[in-house]
Amino acid sequence: MKVDRLVSIIMILLDEKRIGAQELADMFEVSPRTIYRDIDAINMAGIPVRSTSGVGGGFEIMQEYKMDKKVFSADDLSALLMGLSSLSGMIRGEELVHALAKVKSFIPADRKKEIELKANQICIDLSPWIGNRNIQPYLEVIQLALQENTLLAFAYTAHHGNKTTRTVEPYQLVLKGHHWYLQGYCHKRNDFRLFRLSRMSNLQMKEEIFTPRDYQKPQLDFDNIWADIQTRIKIRIHQSVMDRVLDYCTYEDFSPDGKEHYIVHFPFIENEYYYGILLSFGDKCECLEPLHIRTEIKRRIHDIAAIYES
Repeated sequence: MKVDRLVSIIMILLDEKRIGAQELADMFEVSPRTIYRDIDAINMAGIPVRSTSGVGGGFEIMQEYKMDKKVFSADDLSALLMGLSSLSGMIRGEELVHALAKVKSFIPADRKKEIELKANQICIDLSPWIGNRNIQPYLEVIQLALQENTLLAFAYTAHHGNKTTRTVEPYQLVLKGHHWYLQGYCHKRNDFRLFRLSRMSNLQMKEEIFTPRDYQKPQLDFDNIWADIQTRIKIRIHQSVMDRVLDYCTYEDFSPDGKEHYIVHFPFIENEYYYGILLSFGDKCECLEPLHIRTEIKRRIHDIAAIYES
C-alpha cells in the first residue's frame, strides 16, 4: 500500500465533494479493488469516508468532519512526520519521500519549529542492532512485489530447522514485536501463511503477476491463547540478569531475596523456546518450582555438559 497514494487520496477527498472509485483508480493507475482497500485504511486512520451508490455516487469525507479545512492539527502533523520518518529508515522508496515532502508542506511557517520539535520527541528506529542484514533489502523487494502484485520465491527455514522452498502471493508486511513478517498465500500449502523475514533466504521477485484473492488477515493477538497455556514458575535470579528478565515480565513479578537476588514469578510455556530462555541466564538463574520443570532443566544441563566432555 503506497503511503503517497493514501495522502493524495485524502487531499482529493478534502478538495472534491464526491469522487467515484473508478475515477480514483484511473487517476492512480490501480484497480478499484486497491482503491477500496485504501479507503478502508483511511477510515481506520480516523478520517471518516463514506460511500454512496447509484448515479453520482462515490466516496466523500463526512461533511461535519470536512468543514474545517485544517484537518491536520499540530499533533497530527507531528505524528505523521514521526511515523513516515521511522518507516523510511527501513523501507526506502520515492513514495515515502514524496509523502514526507507533502506532509511538511502542510506545516504553517510560523509553527514549523514547534511541530518538528514534537516530531523529534520520539525516535523509532526499526533497524536491528545486530543480526540478519538481509532484512532491509528483503523489505524493499517485498514492498515492490506488493505494489505490483507479483509472486515471490524464497527458501524458508521453519521450526526444528526444516527447510523448504516456497512460492507466495504477498499481501501484507507485518512488524510484530521486533520481527518483520510477510503474510501471503503459499502455493505449497494452498493457504495463507505468516513468514518471518529472518528465516528467508534467496528471496526473488518473479515476473508472474497474480490476481489478488480474498485476503485473510494473520492472527496477531494471542492474549487469550497465552492465558490458557502459560503458567507461572518460580525462579531465583541474581540481580546481574534482572534487566534481561524484565524483557519477559514486570517489576510486580519480583520480590527481593537477600541483598543480591530476587524471587521471580516468571511466565512460562513448556517448549524449546522458553527452556532456552531460562538456560540463557546461566548460573545466575535457578528454577525453584514446579519440580518437573526444575528436573527437565537439570536434564538439559547434563546433556549440554556431556557434549563438552566427549
